[in-house]
Amino acid sequence: MTDPPLPSPRLFDDERFDTVNEQIRLIQKKQGLTFGTDTFLLAAFVKSAPKTHAVDLGSGTGILPLLLLAKGKVKCATAVEVQPAFADLIARNAALNGFSDKISPLCADVRDIRPENIGGEVGLVLSNPPYMKCTSGKRNESDEKYIARHEVCGNIADFCACAARLLKHGGKFVCVWRPDRLTDLLGAMHDSRLEPKRMTFVHADAESEPCSVLIEAVKGGAPSVRISKPLILYQAQEKNEKARRLTEQAKKIYDTCSFDD
Repeated sequence: MTDPPLPSPRLFDDERFDTVNEQIRLIQKKQGLTFGTDTFLLAAFVKSAPKTHAVDLGSGTGILPLLLLAKGKVKCATAVEVQPAFADLIARNAALNGFSDKISPLCADVRDIRPENIGGEVGLVLSNPPYMKCTSGKRNESDEKYIARHEVCGNIADFCACAARLLKHGGKFVCVWRPDRLTDLLGAMHDSRLEPKRMTFVHADAESEPCSVLIEAVKGGAPSVRISKPLILYQAQEKNEKARRLTEQAKKIYDTCSFDD
């Protein structure tokens, strides 16, 4: 007996439809942040925990829970999103991919969420949080992008404090962040008793400074962090080569949605 076909997407004028990694069908806002490398690498960096309830802080379209569920890395997920239009979009994307029973959208501010809002403490919290201070960079014309990129509805300390509230002792907080603000993240983790345990710097190529950093921290963990070899995304371009080629390491991560530890 075959599974019933998934529903066809119904789009508003400000939306687009794509099929992304793991054959996920994704509705995205034209004026919002779209699915990118950071989110996929974060999903790959998460270690498989198929019996775990995960919470995604600042979920956007819901792509991170969708990736994790498509690979069987978590049992279910609460997708927290402060913008009502995106919380509704998460529900629609969950239905499009047959995960309505596994993804629960929650329209809320990370500064207000408590364990009772999600059914109790969990073992895994994830986030690709806003990475720019409100005083940094040019303001986006789109409010959706501005809220997603800038710390309008909570800074990194608020995201870490929320993760710590929601996690069981020994639970994991996994996030992707900007290297130039690494001290802000580490300080916020320390203040919330989240101890970094794994860290990987991501570079566009071997000649470039890191463009992002992936971190796994443990609530109440003992001090001890392992910094892995850097992830280099692209090989050096040959003369007359039009497209950049992924390194073998990056190819493997994209193929498996996991890091080889």
